[in-house]
Amino acid sequence: MALGRAFSVAVRGLDGHIVEIEADIASGLPGVYLVGLPDAALQESRERVRAAIHNCGNEWPQARLTLALSPAMLPKMGSVYDIALALAVLSASTKAGWARLEKTVLLGELALDGRVRPVKGVLPAVLAAKREGWPTVVVPVDNLAEAALVDGIDVRGVRTLGQLQLWLAGKAQLEESIDRPCSAPSPTADLADVIGQTQARYAVEVAAAGAHHLMLTGPPGVGKTMLAHRLPGLLPALDENEALEVTAIHSVAGLLSGGTPLITRPPFVAPHHTSTVAAMVGGGSGMARPGAVSRAHRGVLFLDECAEIAVSVMEALRTPLEDGEIRLARRDGVARYPARFQLVLAANPCPCAPADPRDCICPGQVKRRYLGKLSGPLLDRVDLAVEMHSERAGAYGQQEGESTAAVCERVATAREAAAERWRPHGIRTNAEVSGALLRKEFRLPATVMKPLSNALDGKQISMRGADRSLRVAWTLSDLAGRTSPVLEDVNTALSFRQNGGAR
Repeated sequence: MALGRAFSVAVRGLDGHIVEIEADIASGLPGVYLVGLPDAALQESRERVRAAIHNCGNEWPQARLTLALSPAMLPKMGSVYDIALALAVLSASTKAGWARLEKTVLLGELALDGRVRPVKGVLPAVLAAKREGWPTVVVPVDNLAEAALVDGIDVRGVRTLGQLQLWLAGKAQLEESIDRPCSAPSPTADLADVIGQTQARYAVEVAAAGAHHLMLTGPPGVGKTMLAHRLPGLLPALDENEALEVTAIHSVAGLLSGGTPLITRPPFVAPHHTSTVAAMVGGGSGMARPGAVSRAHRGVLFLDECAEIAVSVMEALRTPLEDGEIRLARRDGVARYPARFQLVLAANPCPCAPADPRDCICPGQVKRRYLGKLSGPLLDRVDLAVEMHSERAGAYGQQEGESTAAVCERVATAREAAAERWRPHGIRTNAEVSGALLRKEFRLPATVMKPLSNALDGKQISMRGADRSLRVAWTLSDLAGRTSPVLEDVNTALSFRQNGGAR
């Protein structure tokens, strides 16, 4: 009997778990037995590994071969285990004492000719290996730039199974980890391109400064989509931890570029209005994959024509909006993905949506049903609502509005003020402040709170709406350079909430 062993990583959501792979060659009829809750892709790895080992000049054991992946109760999915399986088999069949194999985590899919192909989820896998104290990780050379994002662990890139064998024997070198790559900021559309719409432009600035949710309503062509696309350009760049977190999500989703994988700018995700619940919040058989809400983490989720989106899809947003994460239970377990994004909704006032409201042919019942698909609990989570109108012809002759660069400076200053204020409480933006903290430690004078008190007494807003209006008031105060909101800030925040149907 001969026994070989290698190590890999199973990624569940964004969490990685070290997997020990054992190969046992025993007397008996030739056959391969794979145990340890493998999925279909992993079951097929038996044929890929067999062909790769044979085509690299090695002999496949003509005996009973058992491949065990531990821990046994952890579901194993995908082709990421291929090279670890191959090395466990080679170690058992050749009885080679590779000291490096015991200290190395192996990730990669095998082609039939022995080439090592890239896989998804390399970044969270390398982070898990570092957390568990492993000194070295070997990844496909095409994943090397992504793996190199993790400091404090030796990362090597491999091209073929034969090259990996020679490296284990000390007879060859693998690709060294390259300098930490960084994605260049992508060019953003300028806010100066938007004609007129002073109130809506200001609402976008407030949303950027406080990380607030925003809803824009109005006829086609008034600039709703243009403004939404310019919001990410107003947001500050991601810090190191945020960049790694966002990049890990896109790694699991298989959306990273090979050359510059690190995502340093807030993402902008705009799913089509026909998207399903699974596409929006995540899904899939086995272990759920990240959806649009997670891909928009630390960035902007833009839902254009939101009144056309299925009610079930819109209602699925309520939990991630409140919790900042999404938990998806599937057959192989629960996947947890962060989902702290800024929601931007855009809608026409009615299905026919003429440029001139006087030309509308929709009956009153149809109009009410159209925007009525957006439930009260969902709209209650929107901080700013703006109703936009068509600009007059004279607006075309006006000078351009402020540029993105000019507004960015005010947004950055306001965010710094908020971060400094909330730092003792572990909070960075006004949108994350709890209502209890606002009402107790940062309670405003009764004269300043009077508009909110009157709105609550008149049932014009809910208690949640009052808390959200207070958060907006603090953002308005930060933009104005004040240390705390004044009556004008509270009135303005309340007007933004009552403008477009939020309660």
